[in-house]
Amino acid sequence: MPVRLLLLALGTFAMGTDSMVVAGILGPVSADLGVSVPAAGQLVTVFALGYALLAPVLAALTARWPRRRLLLSALVVFSAANALSALAPNYGLLLASRVLAAAGAALYTPTANAVATTLVAPERRGRALATVLGGMTVATALGVPLGTWVGRSDWRMTMWLVTALGVAALVGLALLLRDLPQPVAAPGLRARLAPLGQGRVLGAAATTLVFFLAFQCVYIYLATAVSGATGGDADRLSLVLLTTGVMSVAGSWLGGRLVDRVGVRRVLLAGSTVAACAFAALPWLGRSMPGALAYAAVVPLAGWAVSVALPHRLASIDPGNAPLLISLNSSALYLGTAAGGVAGSAAIAVLGGRWFPVAAAVLALVATAVAAATTREGRAGAVQPGEHGENPEGNTGGNPHAPDRESRSGAWR
Repeated sequence: MPVRLLLLALGTFAMGTDSMVVAGILGPVSADLGVSVPAAGQLVTVFALGYALLAPVLAALTARWPRRRLLLSALVVFSAANALSALAPNYGLLLASRVLAAAGAALYTPTANAVATTLVAPERRGRALATVLGGMTVATALGVPLGTWVGRSDWRMTMWLVTALGVAALVGLALLLRDLPQPVAAPGLRARLAPLGQGRVLGAAATTLVFFLAFQCVYIYLATAVSGATGGDADRLSLVLLTTGVMSVAGSWLGGRLVDRVGVRRVLLAGSTVAACAFAALPWLGRSMPGALAYAAVVPLAGWAVSVALPHRLASIDPGNAPLLISLNSSALYLGTAAGGVAGSAAIAVLGGRWFPVAAAVLALVATAVAAATTREGRAGAVQPGEHGENPEGNTGGNPHAPDRESRSGAWR
């Protein structure tokens, strides 16, 4: 496997770890900075919101930049932002540094995916994208629990770990990434947002937003939800997060195969219903380690299966504009993550640390209803395998298998 692809994947691994690792160190951050756990959870919210809002704007502003300079600039911004996070003396500056880190991630991830397609032969582009985006999945499986374990006594060490990952990717790419082609003409901001005027596109994006609102409402505050099982022990929490990560990878694999066999609609409805039931059961499951681990196995399996179906659905609406539509899915995903941080905080304030997952169960049922109302049981037209393998926007909503899935026939819209 080309070393340059692995270095690009190292960058996405750093981005993926950074985006969610705060969920595992909310307690230490809260204690150190003298803020509540829900307030600490807003660090995830501002990162996700910053990514969602900045990604299309920055992509339009930097469309004509040489890709090598854009990648290296993004990694400089990202690494510097995480160093600032590690050094932040107060909550306000830490929040600001998370927005800056989101800007670096919003610049890097789509560009890295686009660059990956230029480093290999056309018939290997799907695998190249899977490698680079695989860094995000590995971050969920390994980066988040590792960062939680590293920061169990000092959360700032976690930020230094992410900084080191970003710097390693920066140095490697600066030395080895040369002679990249100039970027082709890219759509402006208005063109990127224009598909939202179509009812089916808006319905699909709304499904993504509401589902991730429900999913992240719990995940960001998972340490609180399973505190009865972990007793505040960082090693036990790391085990729960590791289980979550491993089952996320399994869910992504399973989701791709289920979408091909039974279609998008059934995966969306079944996955979101299973997640809703698990959220509703979490107040009881979270009281013991076996229950917490059972939850950590079921929800990521269902949730990541849904995460495969969501971009597949958008790509099926207009295969010719699949990259652009999938970029909208990514923005909706991060907006849902940002809203999930706010909703989770509000639910804890109203329902308490044990019962707040009930709010996520209600939201997941809303997502199920939105998916049911905005999909129809009909077969999409056949699409030749590999048609969208290049995916110049390079954005699959965080799922490493999406480039291959979107090009297959038999999608349920």
